[in-house]
Amino acid sequence: MSAPPLDPKHDLSLFFEELDSLGREIRAELGPEDLDHLRRIERIGRACTALGWATSWMGPNLLSAALLAQGRTTRWTSVAHHISHGGYQRLPGVPSKYTPAGFARGGRRLTQWLDVIDPQAWHVEHNQQHHSRLNEEADPDLVQRNLDWLRESDLPLPVRYALVALMASAWKWTYYAPNTLQELFALQEGDERLSLMDPRVWLPHDPKGRALLLRCLLPYAAINFALLPGLFAPLGPAAVASAAANSLMAEWLTNLHTFVIITTNHAGEDLPLFEGAPADRQDFLLRQILGSANYRTGGDLNDLLHGWLNYQIEHHVWPDLSMLQYRKVQPQLKALCRKHGVPYVQESIRTRLRKTVDVMVGRASATAA
Repeated sequence: MSAPPLDPKHDLSLFFEELDSLGREIRAELGPEDLDHLRRIERIGRACTALGWATSWMGPNLLSAALLAQGRTTRWTSVAHHISHGGYQRLPGVPSKYTPAGFARGGRRLTQWLDVIDPQAWHVEHNQQHHSRLNEEADPDLVQRNLDWLRESDLPLPVRYALVALMASAWKWTYYAPNTLQELFALQEGDERLSLMDPRVWLPHDPKGRALLLRCLLPYAAINFALLPGLFAPLGPAAVASAAANSLMAEWLTNLHTFVIITTNHAGEDLPLFEGAPADRQDFLLRQILGSANYRTGGDLNDLLHGWLNYQIEHHVWPDLSMLQYRKVQPQLKALCRKHGVPYVQESIRTRLRKTVDVMVGRASATAA
């Protein structure tokens, strides 16, 4: 549920002491069961992918597409996300492929996270920039600022809603892949990042547009919409066409799914914007709580369908926990916030989606804390 605003005069010194204590306790509990849980979720994602492809040749159908889509979503939001943040690297003897330094590197790019988003670019844009600048003007994922062109347009409201739906259908291609890559280029070259409205981001005659095509879009499209469907050639052209159609439908579904569970994490008129950098570590931690929203939590099926993004508050306070640890610590952090009068927003994903879209189309606006 939405929480009342925080009284700026409220003394939170004891809250931060207990928060630090809780963080030390949950980190100390990391053990082999966390790695076992990661592997189980990874197997579920791979099983969805395998079953989706195995049935894809039988004709265009929602079941095959949904299985393929869930496999793609699981590899990103559940597996890649938590490994790249270092959720398992503190385990003694953990395999390199489950650490940020080894995940999706080299040949593992194809076997661990074959995605339209470049892993190195994702690390810079999400792990570094977004997490350190949450809901600031410098946050690359600040929804309200990124959609200013739509919010301030003269387009009729139904057209704005239609454009949001259209963007959601391909947002990994039109937003996340290019946006993360521009953040990487800006860091490497020391230049200001290009706006996604800049033609250089997209045109292949420009080095940055060419990199987007060659590093992100074309390899993913070639493998998922040509090479893998082509494996069904012995069954005839109809089987190849069916597999390609199901893969395209899966891409549409995974874009919609991830749009719903990701864009809604930090957007809504009830989640504040922040001016400038945090004053200190305590201010930083408080911003992570006030600027994030959780969904319904608990249970592998529920958490898997939410991509473990239903623990967004805990994830922003402690980015390097395992999936299992987030489930354990969530009720404790929620109780701690309630005890000290710190707003803790937890609502259904339907409610958060409505609030996010209202901001996108200009019907509502978040304000500075």
